[in-house]
This record gives sequence, structure tokens and C-alpha cells, in this order.
Amino acid sequence: MIGVGVIGYGYWGPNLVRNFCETPGVRLVSVCDLRPERLEAVKARYPGVEITDDFEAVLRDPRIDAVAIATPVSAHFRLTMSALMAGKHVFVEKPMAATAEEARRMTEEAARRGLVLAVDHTFVHTGAVRKMRELASGGLGDLYYYDSVRVNLGLFQHDVSVVWDLAVHDLSIMDFVLDEKPVAVSATGMSHVAGEPENIAYLNLFFDSKMIAHVHVNWLAPVKVRRTLLGGSSKMVVYDDLEPSEKIKVYDKGITLNGNPKRNGEKVYQMLVGYRTGDMWAPQLDMTEALGRELREFADCVEHGTAPTADGHAGLRVVRILEAASQSLAQRGRLIELEPARRIA
Repeated sequence: MIGVGVIGYGYWGPNLVRNFCETPGVRLVSVCDLRPERLEAVKARYPGVEITDDFEAVLRDPRIDAVAIATPVSAHFRLTMSALMAGKHVFVEKPMAATAEEARRMTEEAARRGLVLAVDHTFVHTGAVRKMRELASGGLGDLYYYDSVRVNLGLFQHDVSVVWDLAVHDLSIMDFVLDEKPVAVSATGMSHVAGEPENIAYLNLFFDSKMIAHVHVNWLAPVKVRRTLLGGSSKMVVYDDLEPSEKIKVYDKGITLNGNPKRNGEKVYQMLVGYRTGDMWAPQLDMTEALGRELREFADCVEHGTAPTADGHAGLRVVRILEAASQSLAQRGRLIELEPARRIA
């Protein structure tokens, strides 16, 4: 049995505790939080799980092999590094760190100690996103664009902007679905509450190819939208996470370019664009709860020493984009080149 301790029982912690309790081969040993009322809630619902407000006690506990960190992002680096140095495997909420430098050091520390570092990019474990990756790997033709919208009314965060709160989901999905990685980012946004971070933002991501990506996030929308479009030369995909069943729809639609360049007087060439309209189909998806699948994978990685789907490298790539987007926001959309990813041995 793999012993686990959960650090933080706020918004996401209860979901981690529930799923760890249901994960085969895992024993949830303890839950740590600084608020007594939260610990009382754990005690009432899970009487067999120990509670504590002492993080160091969790690290000293020989029964605990791994910790799951579900705290504000500002604490991720300190808690993760302490856990790794104590010899614990780590599952950390996204984004994995507040800066790319912190994320790099966390990833290097885990690699140096031979420990599993998993980042909670939950969406990459959904049947819908896995199907989208499968389609992007060959069924769509040449990829043209990735366009996502993630908007709703609230919840306003005081410590991070809407980019770090919402766009992190779309960037983690994009990182998983696309083999090609962006090389530059431009972001614009605005805060409509004095003294608070941006509540609306638009990110444009550029690639070495003709691929382009756009992410729109907003805390001030009157409706909730969770929709992604992935366009290719052969087919196009619409992913709507709010759809109860048909979350992925594949459209056999696109354009065809007819004619050859010809010189005709002053006209250098003329290209005719034709439109192709075919069928739409909705593939059957695995509807297993993503977090449960993710934690089973984490336990398996701890047991066998393998790398998780969303490892430290994936988390670092996403944080690099978030950090660059924040720099671009501060400079009213200036294009920020992304540092090439370096593999950590």
C-alpha cells in the first residue's frame, strides 16, 4: 500500500481526499490544513484518516510515501521542495509554481532524487481530451489553429490573474494535444476592479509552423462557456466540456484550393477557394472521472518508478507560457519569445 498525505483541504482538497480513498493500492494516512474547521470536516467524514496542522509532521511520518499539495500557488514551491527533500513523491495542483525558475528547480530536484513529480493537469485525463489528441495525431490533416474560450461570471481571485486561474487549463490541454510547442506569446487584458489582477485576457500563441493558437479567458461573462475548436486541413473538432455526453464533435468540413498560379497581364495569379461540407460525428468517449484516473496513474508511477502523463516537464512548459503571458500583459501585448524547453536528465 502506498501511504499518502494530502496538504490543504480547501477547494480542491476534498476531491483529492475522496478519490485517494477510492484508489486501489493507496492508503490515505493523513490530511494537513491550518484551519481547524476544515480538519473537523475531515474527521467527521473520514474518521479513519488522521488530521494535523503540522506539515513537518507529515514529512517525518514513515508511513507516508507521497504527498498531494492542494494549496495556493504561492506555497507550491516551498512545500514541494520540502517534500522532495524528505524523500516523498509529490502530486501538486496546477499551476505547479509561481515562476518558471521555481518549476525548473522542482523538476530538477525530483529527477535528481528519482522521485515522481506529477502536476494536476486534470483535463488531460478526460476521455474527451484524450480523443482530441488521438484525432490531432493524424485524423485532422495539417493543423491550422487551436481556439479556446473559457469564460464565466466569477470567481474572482485576489492573488492571481484570470490567466493563471483559467488559462492554465487550456494551456495544459493544448500542451497535451499538440506535439508542436509554441515559440512566442502575446497577451492583452484588463482589470476592472481597482488594485486587483486582470479579470479578462486574450492570449495569442505562435509556432514555427503556420499553426496559431488563441485563448480567451474572462471572469466577467454573463454565461459559462467551455469550448475549444481545433482546425485541420481535413477535419475540424469542437470540444464543448459543458455538453453532457457529446463533448467531442468531428466535422468533415474545410476548404479546398483550386487552380494554379497564372500570369495574366497585371494579374500575377488567381486562387479559387472551394468549400467542403461533409458529415459530423460524435465519437464515443470514456466517461471515467478524470481525477480518479489521474490518481490511479500517480499511484502506479510511484509503485513502478515511471513518469506520469503530466510530469514536471509538462508543468514547466505551461508555467513558462503563463509567465511570458504575464510579461506581455504588463507591456500591452508585446510579443514575448518563449525559452526553448531543456530536458532535465
